[in-house]
This record gives sequence, structure tokens and C-alpha cells, in this order.
Amino acid sequence: KSSGINAEWPLRPGEFMQETDFRKILQLEENYIKDICDDIIALKPDLVLTEKGVSDLAQHFLLKAGITAVRRLRKSDMNRVARAVGGQIVHRTEELKDSDVGTECGLFEVKKFGDEYFTFLTKCKNPKACTILLRGASKDVLMEVERNLLDAMNVARNVMIDPFLVPGGGAVEAAVAHRLIEKSKEIQGVGQWPYRALAEALRIIPKTLMQNCGVNTIRTMTNLTAKHATTGSTWGVDGETGNIVDMEDFGVWDTLQVKSQVFKTAIETAILLLRIDDIVSGVKKQSDIDAEKMAGKFQAANPQEGPEE
Repeated sequence: KSSGINAEWPLRPGEFMQETDFRKILQLEENYIKDICDDIIALKPDLVLTEKGVSDLAQHFLLKAGITAVRRLRKSDMNRVARAVGGQIVHRTEELKDSDVGTECGLFEVKKFGDEYFTFLTKCKNPKACTILLRGASKDVLMEVERNLLDAMNVARNVMIDPFLVPGGGAVEAAVAHRLIEKSKEIQGVGQWPYRALAEALRIIPKTLMQNCGVNTIRTMTNLTAKHATTGSTWGVDGETGNIVDMEDFGVWDTLQVKSQVFKTAIETAILLLRIDDIVSGVKKQSDIDAEKMAGKFQAANPQEGPEE
């Protein structure tokens, strides 16, 4: 402690001459902490959260006033708590105002799960942020649950941003492939083959669903193509049984934003690959390595003789 004080307040030689001098420094520190706590107590909050630590003396003053202190929160958590309870983050206690205190939290409690303690701020009136607590038997299970949750949240976000849905189960791919095949029939010559190539690529999605279900791929794909040619474009593959069902009645949908982005990325990647005229590899082929070895053996067996003197 003494070294910390010396670093903060440079002392002249001979300043600490008596035992009472050091006590005065400790009394100044106590008064400073008490002034900070008095600024907080004046607003009569029930809970104080801070990114830094809370000294034992500050905890004593706050606890005496019936205030709970939660310390060492991350900055991201502080921002979420402020949005949830309607409060403001303040960096200096003398700048505190009544409007900075969040009053929209209904319940503060601490729960223990396993060996860890968790702080909960619940029953908020108008929360603009929340925390989802995930628990799993192992780290791998927990990571998988988190990944599935993020996927579900991203789907909900995409629907909110672009509120349009398309049939799932490979129905969109089969419908677009059918339209491309019909379009290719109107074109003469080699110009029809890009349409047919893209149609065959799109049909891989429903074919993969059929293969995963263990059904006859050729027969089921023929039935799906016939459905799209005669009845409508909402027919797809049931991912559990492999049957051809109407996705509008079956209730399986994909977001238009994701589906359109997948189509654009696939086509742009194919165009990029077609523009590559050559590939430069930094790895030698095995045939080149063998040829170099043979050349080295030949030179070792037939060394060149120098000129005769």
C-alpha cells in the first residue's frame, strides 16, 4: 500500500516524520471513498453495478445503506443492463442525477447453478436487451446448442428485415430448374446449355433430400418434376419420409433473403471459376520430383572430366 501511495502522491524528503502522518493519508482515502458512496446513497438506489472493483470500505458504506453492489462487469454487459432497466452509465459519481437511475427492473436475484453464481435482473417493464443462459452436459453439447440458437435468431432477424418466405424442402430449386428447362427449349444452339447446366445443379438439393430419406431418387425426382409441370410450384420433399408433399400445407418455409443470396453466391462463384484460364501451383508434382532425382543420379554416374593440362 505504501508503494502505491508514493506512486500517486510524490513525497518530499522528511514528510513522513511521525506515525500520525500516515494515519492522515489513510483518513483522506477513507473520506474520499465515503464521498463517492454518499453521492450514490443520495439517490437511494437498490443496486449498483460497476466495471471496476469495489473496496471493502465502499461495500461497508453501501451495505449499511441497504445497497447491493455488483462489481467487475464487462462493458458489453453494462450496456445491456442499462438498456434493460432504463438507466444510464455514468463515469463520475458527482455527475449522477435522478434520471440516470434505472427504475424499470422489477426483481434482482442471485441464483446458483452448479458451482457458479448468476445475477438475474428480471420483470423489466420495457427491456431493450436480454441475456439467454445456455446449459449443457459438456462443452461440445453447449457449443452445438449455441450454434442452433444463433441460426434460429438469424432466421428471425432475416424475416423481420425482409418479411417474405418461399416454400422449403427443395420446392424452390425444383421450380426454378423447371422454368430454366422450359426456357432452354426456346433457345437454339449452344446458348441453351447454360440454362440446362444450372437446372441440373439446382436439382441436386431435392435429390440430396431424397437420398437422405433412402427413397428411389430417379422415380421420386420424376414425380416431383411432373408435379411442378402440372399442378404448381410449391411441391417439395418431406425430409423424414421422402414423399412429395405440398409445402404450403406441410408448413416448411425458407426466407427469401437467404435463398436469393444462396443463388447469387453460387452463380457468381461458377462465373469466377469459369474465368480462370490457368492454375499456378506452388507444389511440385511427383513426376517432376522423380525426374529431378533421375537427373541427379545420371550426373553422379557420369561426372564431367576437366580439360587435360
